Amino acid sequence: MSDRGSMAPLLGGAIVLLLVVVLGVAAASSLLVERARLYSLADGAAVYASESFDPALVTRQGARVRAPLSATRVERAARTFLDSVDWRKLRAVVLESADTPDGWHARVVLSSEWSPPVVSQFFPASLRIRVEAKAQTILR
Repeated sequence: MSDRGSMAPLLGGAIVLLLVVVLGVAAASSLLVERARLYSLADGAAVYASESFDPALVTRQGARVRAPLSATRVERAARTFLDSVDWRKLRAVVLESADTPDGWHARVVLSSEWSPPVVSQFFPASLRIRVEAKAQTILR
């Protein structure tokens, strides 16, 4: 009996497995960075929108000062913010919604298209990422 040539399939399989792991780590890292960028953009838009209250409607409730928000002002402010910042590193950004769920918080939902650095049969060619950010104005 001869063991000649039996290492080649093992070595080939190990190389393929290593390549899949490296591509998987690269894709996962790319996805996390893309999501962090998108969340940062949504968070900035939510903070900007939370400052869109009408000063004439500010009230004092005990020790707290409340600044009520309206859905139309929140959406307008979120669109203004997105128009004013550079988000070219993100692909196909869509403002899915910008509203106020309770009249005190601004909520912004953004989505964008993500593609892995190397497209292969193991990973999708593209994926839609969706993030939600909330912010509230606190006056003292």
